[in-house]
Amino acid sequence: MGAPLAERLRPQKLDEYIGQQHLVGKDGVFRRFIETKSVPSFILWGPPGVGKTTLAKIVAKELERPFYTLSAVTSGVKEVREVIETAKRQQFFSSATPLLFIDEIHRFNKSQQDSLLGAVEKGEVVLIGATTENPSFEVISPLLSRCQVYTLKPMDDKQLNELLNRAITTDSELIKRDIEVEQTEALFRFSGGDARKLLNILDIILSATDGKIVINNQTITDALQQNIALYDKNGEQHYDVISAFIKSVRGSDPNAAIYYLARMLEGGEEPRFLARRLVILASEDIGLANPNALLLANACFDTVHKIGMPEARITLAETTIYLATSPKSNTAYKAINEALAFVRKDTTNRPVPLHLRNAVTDLMSEQGYGKDYKYAHDYQGNFVVQEFLPEGIEGTQFYHPDTTNTTEQKISARIAELWQGKYK
Repeated sequence: MGAPLAERLRPQKLDEYIGQQHLVGKDGVFRRFIETKSVPSFILWGPPGVGKTTLAKIVAKELERPFYTLSAVTSGVKEVREVIETAKRQQFFSSATPLLFIDEIHRFNKSQQDSLLGAVEKGEVVLIGATTENPSFEVISPLLSRCQVYTLKPMDDKQLNELLNRAITTDSELIKRDIEVEQTEALFRFSGGDARKLLNILDIILSATDGKIVINNQTITDALQQNIALYDKNGEQHYDVISAFIKSVRGSDPNAAIYYLARMLEGGEEPRFLARRLVILASEDIGLANPNALLLANACFDTVHKIGMPEARITLAETTIYLATSPKSNTAYKAINEALAFVRKDTTNRPVPLHLRNAVTDLMSEQGYGKDYKYAHDYQGNFVVQEFLPEGIEGTQFYHPDTTNTTEQKISARIAELWQGKYK
């Protein structure tokens, strides 16, 4: 059959693109790129198989820009500099800035990312990065600040069904076959929102079946029984298992947490994704009940980055067990959410009390900036009563200690002693 079905069916223009309507729909930003013939550097962040590479190619084709590609898996600083030089030479023959697409940009280390900065800053290339990982963690700040980040979502069942129908009715190979669709639940479940995965499954069914092809839950499951782990990795079970892992740690069950950790590692889950989840758990669910949990989770995150698998499994296991067996508190999580809800409803423009402002000029001093501020360290116990909240919301409490754990019992007692009933 030659090229895989996923390649044969790759959209060539925006109107053929399925999904991501928030980006490519009528008022989507990618429509504006094409209408205005202007495109900034940007990063596409989303799970595998949602059309990141396809979208980059469509932008280049519709804008008629030179298009260069690099894979972060196989390219180093040398390859980056070579392609940038080629792109710069191309500009002598074309006024349009070339597009440089880097797949899996999160796999570039700092020096590789640094090698892109100059060309992006000078406008020698428009950078398009694709990543399955959160750019905030994986892309250096100077580069990230020069790129817009657009989030792509997994396909829903309606979009997968549209893709299935398009494949069956338009592909040059599939239209030659007698295909009957009886059920799609298993097909969509194993696809897990991944368009490429769905088309790869159809390729498997096509090559494994002579004569009429019947698509139902049984035929899909039978065809994929040797590939279950592969198809679960980024599918529905991915979300189910990570949810069970988080809830097991939160629920203080180290045995269940380790079990789900093992399932994810055996299924090929990215260890750094798991390490990030542990950092979040340490802040959100353990918090002030055991502040050391966040230190260990951060150490785990750094260690996983440094050593990788298979040794990283031990660090992940150690941290998982520690977090699962730690006392729990979500008071910091609730405090920031309560404060955010308050300022959204109230206002973010309440004047800061004058005594808390810095008088950096003579005029500010004349206006009373910093006047009567009491420096805590000048007082016994390094504390003195004074007002820190803006006028009108004095005494508002956002942090409510959880006195069921010993650490916050001490915090609560200290607050009560210092503030004499102002904060309970």
